[in-house]
Amino acid sequence: MGTPEKGLPIPARTHYRSGMHIRPARPDDVSGILAAIRPVVAAGETYAIDSTIGDDELIAYWMGPDKRTFVAEEDGAVLGTYYIRTNQAGGGRHVCNCGYVTAAAGRGVARRMCADSLDRARALGYRAMQFNFVVSTNARAIGLWNSMGFETVGRLPGAFRHPSLGDVDALVMYRAL
Repeated sequence: MGTPEKGLPIPARTHYRSGMHIRPARPDDVSGILAAIRPVVAAGETYAIDSTIGDDELIAYWMGPDKRTFVAEEDGAVLGTYYIRTNQAGGGRHVCNCGYVTAAAGRGVARRMCADSLDRARALGYRAMQFNFVVSTNARAIGLWNSMGFETVGRLPGAFRHPSLGDVDALVMYRAL
């Protein structure tokens, strides 16, 4: 088997009844992606990314050459974005990692992006998905990941410096595909 990132072609678009669809990100999505992720990163509560990172550096991270980036879109508006990448090189390349951000909380966008990423991960030849650093105070995300079949396989005590709660744990979550 080849490396997963060089696997089978990925469907161009996944449609949902609501009119929302998920597709690979394009260069013209940058402003919509930034509009979704900038407030999350600036809040500093869920991602271990410097909250003062510049837009160019943030997009370079989110859409880097090591990632495949997607957007959830409805009527031309970006509702959320996620990326998928190989978690480790060599003997760990059969496990992928993803990052997700939604700009439309409570509409099921994160659930749809997670389901889409699981399907795409399988199509790319990955055999598992791992989230390396889920902030333990991010209860919505943890609940969603648990409902999607992820298990907490590790806890990193005090690994995340939350802006208002101080040092909190980070979780490692895993799911076989």
